[in-house]
Amino acid sequence: MVSLHADAVRTLFEWRPDDERQEALRHAFLAFLAARPDGCMRSCEPGHLTASAVVFDASGDHVLLTLHPRVGRWLQLGGHCEPEDTSLLGAALREAVEESGIADLWIEPSPLHLDVHPITCSLGVPTRHLDVRFLVRAPVGARAVRSAESVDLQWWPVGALPSNVDTIPELVRLARARG
Repeated sequence: MVSLHADAVRTLFEWRPDDERQEALRHAFLAFLAARPDGCMRSCEPGHLTASAVVFDASGDHVLLTLHPRVGRWLQLGGHCEPEDTSLLGAALREAVEESGIADLWIEPSPLHLDVHPITCSLGVPTRHLDVRFLVRAPVGARAVRSAESVDLQWWPVGALPSNVDTIPELVRLARARG
């Protein structure tokens, strides 16, 4: 995971968000990584980076959301980095393919958004996910197939999102601003 750690530092160092809150989170993520060489591994109990994919259909009119079994809310696709991951971008794309069943996804190389949220994940202890979110586009006619990691998986119109979402409206806004 040394190369993943180095990639995470490089990715976050080079990214320049337009928002002061996101810039503050970027600095916090970099400080966390500077203090924790294991900060990309799920075994890092104080917290660890995760990689997410905000998947849009080819038209950009629908976003693919998963109903997370543990959290009980509709979320973007994504999850923990794995030992074989060499980049955050690759981890986000791997998670998107695994959770959507769509093979030909296209991912933008720079982060879209950062988020920190408390969770009790697979460690069984309270921790934090430092989530790096990327914009992903599905090809025309893509059909999503729910994985075992999800209770449900649906394409939602960006103007009619479900009520139990957290930052999805903000992610939609940021994605639309990118074009």
